[in-house]
Amino acid sequence: MTTDPSMEQVLATIRSFPDVLELAPTAGSAYPEIAWGDHFFYCAPDGEVPANEQPYATIVTKDYPDDTASHLAAPGRWRLNIHVGRIRYVELLGEDPEAQAEEEIDLAATDTLLPHPSYGAQGWVAIVSPGPETLAPALLLLREAHEAARQRRSRRRRA
Repeated sequence: MTTDPSMEQVLATIRSFPDVLELAPTAGSAYPEIAWGDHFFYCAPDGEVPANEQPYATIVTKDYPDDTASHLAAPGRWRLNIHVGRIRYVELLGEDPEAQAEEEIDLAATDTLLPHPSYGAQGWVAIVSPGPETLAPALLLLREAHEAARQRRSRRRRA
């Protein structure tokens, strides 16, 4: 699958992080067909998908049955999703995730930092087709999310 330059830059950046595990299901893999072509990122120094842990970032390339607000079925559209946590979410978007979810927001807007259509209340942000306005800030948010995942993993291992 050919990806656009901004997706390639996002993938290259995330892949450069220490202890990153990228799960990228493909046709014929053990993962459901709906996930084929998408990317899920974890902090996993052992190379194993962590049990009972969500990824800290994802790239989705298509609409899912319960997640169509970004209109990813249109050619060339994809969405970067980043877990930033509730405090950082408020800093970035100006409102509590639950309060913002009640507003009318164009969740299909491109190159715009948005609440995640399904997981905004859990501190997730999204960017449909990152471009000149959002690519650099997105890469910084990805670094923060990866570091937060590393810290969570370290705390769990000490507990």
